[in-house]
Amino acid sequence: MLLLDGKTASQSIKEQIKQKVIEITALGKRSPHLAAILVGNNGASETYVASKVKTCAEIGFESTLIRFEDSVNENVLIEKINTLNNDSGVDGILVQLPLPKQINEQKIIEAIHPSKDVDGFHPVSAGKLVQGMQTFIPATPYGILLMLQYFNIDTKGKHAVVVGRSNIVGRPMSILLSSNTKYGNCTVTICHSQTKNLKEICLQADILVAALGRPEFVKGDMVKEGAVIIDVGITRVEDASAKKGYRIKGDVAFDEVAAKASAITPVPGGVGLMTIAGLLKNTLQAYEARSGLTY
Repeated sequence: MLLLDGKTASQSIKEQIKQKVIEITALGKRSPHLAAILVGNNGASETYVASKVKTCAEIGFESTLIRFEDSVNENVLIEKINTLNNDSGVDGILVQLPLPKQINEQKIIEAIHPSKDVDGFHPVSAGKLVQGMQTFIPATPYGILLMLQYFNIDTKGKHAVVVGRSNIVGRPMSILLSSNTKYGNCTVTICHSQTKNLKEICLQADILVAALGRPEFVKGDMVKEGAVIIDVGITRVEDASAKKGYRIKGDVAFDEVAAKASAITPVPGGVGLMTIAGLLKNTLQAYEARSGLTY
């Protein structure tokens, strides 16, 4: 069984980006700049954003973290995004989700200019992805694609089952896996909360992507021998015996599924790290498009 180690794969990508930043700054140009907006103090969001800021520093990116209380008015948030849109020194903008109930997430996503949409959530980015055009790919699906490339997972002609249909992971992942590319060309089935015979469909999967947000939902009897398992889930589960009072669980019951899989991602240490790698690749792409740099 091959462990699809996100730490190893993401480190390789970060080193590649770091080298490009060295080349950029050697030309006397500024570094790529990512601006992140964090609303409230959600524990998971704090962790994600801190990791993104830390990684930017490691590879030589500039980063700006802008904080708002969870009572912030939607118009104030949009006003800040517009300021960043018009700032020539900012290449990428991300707003950490989820947002408080008084804020319309879709309005916030659409407020970010498509040229700075490094999360890949804007309808313009989504439309280009569907049509196979150059665009920003949502960071988690992009990270999974980068992982498949790093470990050279054969996808051609395989049956991929994606459990989850969100615009953040499930839908874009299904598009990437079905695209006419080296790490695509799958026949894809999307499953969701209304799918009948979910277990039977999962058992048909050569590649199973679990992105439903339910800890250890996918059990050993739901996967076939030799399947490739991509676990997107990351949920904090209370555990008094754990040092932090909780443990991080994926959507897959790792031990029993790993016994049957040919390859599997761990949680933590898998897709989460690759998501950040995808975001950084998008930010570099945004910078290069704005500066006209070629290599």
